[in-house]
Amino acid sequence: MLLNLVKIFLPTVVAFLIGLFITPTATHFFYKYKMWKKYSRNESTFSEFQKIHKQEEELKTPRVGGIIIWVSILFSTLVFYLISILFPTEITEKINFLSKNQTLIPLFVLLFGSFLGLWDDLMQIYGTGKIAHDNVSWRKWKALLVIIISFLIGLWFYYKLGMISIHIPFGGEMYLGILIIPFFIIVALATFSGGVIDGLDGLSGGVLASIFAAYSMIAFANNQIDIAAFSAVVTGATLAFLWFNIPPARFYMGETGIIGLTITLATLAFLTDSVLILPIVAMPLVVSSGSVLLQMISKKLRNGKKIFRLAPIHHHFEALGWPSYKVTMRFWILSAVSSVIGIILAVISR
Repeated sequence: MLLNLVKIFLPTVVAFLIGLFITPTATHFFYKYKMWKKYSRNESTFSEFQKIHKQEEELKTPRVGGIIIWVSILFSTLVFYLISILFPTEITEKINFLSKNQTLIPLFVLLFGSFLGLWDDLMQIYGTGKIAHDNVSWRKWKALLVIIISFLIGLWFYYKLGMISIHIPFGGEMYLGILIIPFFIIVALATFSGGVIDGLDGLSGGVLASIFAAYSMIAFANNQIDIAAFSAVVTGATLAFLWFNIPPARFYMGETGIIGLTITLATLAFLTDSVLILPIVAMPLVVSSGSVLLQMISKKLRNGKKIFRLAPIHHHFEALGWPSYKVTMRFWILSAVSSVIGIILAVISR
């Protein structure tokens, strides 16, 4: 038990420290090469948004801060893997959490999604036309790429891991067979849509850190120690990012953080057989993406009438007069509460 706890907490601390160490150099690089959006959302959105967010917030703040997260995760993973190879002992091999059956896939998903997001960020920083403006047609292409990634992961689940069912809390198993593939695609798209939460200083970092910490505990309860360690490492790296992302943010997470983390989250939910608990653990993501969906439906069916002043809902609260830091902290509280409820349900529903 003690060694398992060391296996979880030691790499987490290392990931956090790596993040803190590389951030000053990364920040210098981000600002030196002006890695922020070329065009502001203010050019095409309602005056309501312009009242609460100045254009300079987007056009002078780098948007690739997610690099710090996945680089910290990768370095922490490689450090303990190489130690187990170069200095093979019972302890070093035990502390290594990179395993083929538990963590290789989520690490691959994280890196693949992060590189895809980085490419998208760079296109919006240095590109021109529709890509630089991040218009609707470009967003559809991004969604298609997420679908392709999710399809490949679904194939791995079905053909390599033999995953054919999902756990229903307090209700046994639901057999899906090959339908596990499209079901994973739906879940991945849903978590990816929750990326709209990356809209206020410190908001996405605090929320995602809480969610991954919850999945670390769920995996630990399942005796999936490698997954627990990996999820905790993601938490540590995200907290290092958050250290510099609190108001005023030095950088934003960007797609290089959001795409990798959200698809990885969906992957971990399936690997821990707790996918139906995911909407509870990730309640802030559900609320954020749901508010956007409801706003779109309302405007289409009610002749342009809106439910919220602005969507996602965190901007609605800002429009009501809440300071951004108050919105952020209350979302952190919501995330902590929903994560605890999700952990409890995941444990007692087995």
